Amino acid sequence: MSDPVGNLWYCYTPLASWIADTPEESLLSATSPKVSPVTTATSKEFGNLFRHPSCTATLTLTAICTACAMHDPSDYLKFLKVIWKLGLNGVIYPFFEGWPMSDPFDFFTLEVLHHFHQLFWDHDANWCILTVGAAEINFHFSLLQTTVSHRLFEDGISNLKQVTGRDHRTIQWYMVSVIASAVPRRFLIAIHSLVEFQYLTQAPSFTDNSLVKVSNALQEFHDHKNTIVHASTRKDNSWRIPKLELLQSIVPSIHLSGAVSQWSADVTKHNRPNTSLRLTAHVQEIKVPACSGNNQNYYSQIAHYLDRSEKCFHFDIATYLASFPSNQQDNNELSDQDEDHHPELESQDHSLTDQMVPT
Repeated sequence: MSDPVGNLWYCYTPLASWIADTPEESLLSATSPKVSPVTTATSKEFGNLFRHPSCTATLTLTAICTACAMHDPSDYLKFLKVIWKLGLNGVIYPFFEGWPMSDPFDFFTLEVLHHFHQLFWDHDANWCILTVGAAEINFHFSLLQTTVSHRLFEDGISNLKQVTGRDHRTIQWYMVSVIASAVPRRFLIAIHSLVEFQYLTQAPSFTDNSLVKVSNALQEFHDHKNTIVHASTRKDNSWRIPKLELLQSIVPSIHLSGAVSQWSADVTKHNRPNTSLRLTAHVQEIKVPACSGNNQNYYSQIAHYLDRSEKCFHFDIATYLASFPSNQQDNNELSDQDEDHHPELESQDHSLTDQMVPT
């Protein structure tokens, strides 16, 4: 691109953030699902209470070159054994190769829907259900007196399916108070600290003191997480949860890219809470067509649904335009009258000239 002086400069678009869930991050970073996409931690180290060194683009590209040097990628079976040992997923040409100032640990920012709310529903809520008991926790939720715009769980939460992000938030609001009298104290502290960490990280802005509170909340969870194992909610003492390891990168990401709440997938997934109802692309193009079928052959039925919807839309436009022939004729007559009308230019010029003659 040229500057105002005329000099030509190479300009590169910076990649500030790539909003994706955990499997997509592993795929795009060219790393194995058993390796963190942003750090050097492996699955056995996901539960550590400290952040491992960042997995830079240079490290990933070097590992890919090493794997290609050991075996030809076309020999997939032998190449597969190599890439798993090096923590790769088989991608040999990642998109960030040659992109200046673009590293996965920089642009893979955590987002609220997948890394907070779904983490809570997949793990925190499951721990609570196993500890309290499905029947007991369902009974506690059925007794809740909900306020306006909050969902009521009359049948409990243990048998919920196809839970939306709004349901995740609502259950998260109630969970600590629901289990308060039915779990050990240290177990309650672990759940409370993890929920508090997720709430603190959704602030619109941060200071040094607020970031210290975020780090302390996560540290408090790690200090009490063994109580979850002692409560017989887990079979062993392993914490191979990728999203749990990604929480260690929250504070560095805030320092680098700003508040986490700006990198949210809510806009393209579903409705935001406390806003007017509106169908977004994900709901309108995927969920609604899927629910209109018979739960068989989703892809073909969604394609037929969208094709018919588009044809109906075009038909409605055509019939709507065809229903106003008189207005179109009137507009044509007005345009013809405008073309036949010519202003008296000479009189206008004389008037202007008269005004310019000095007195």
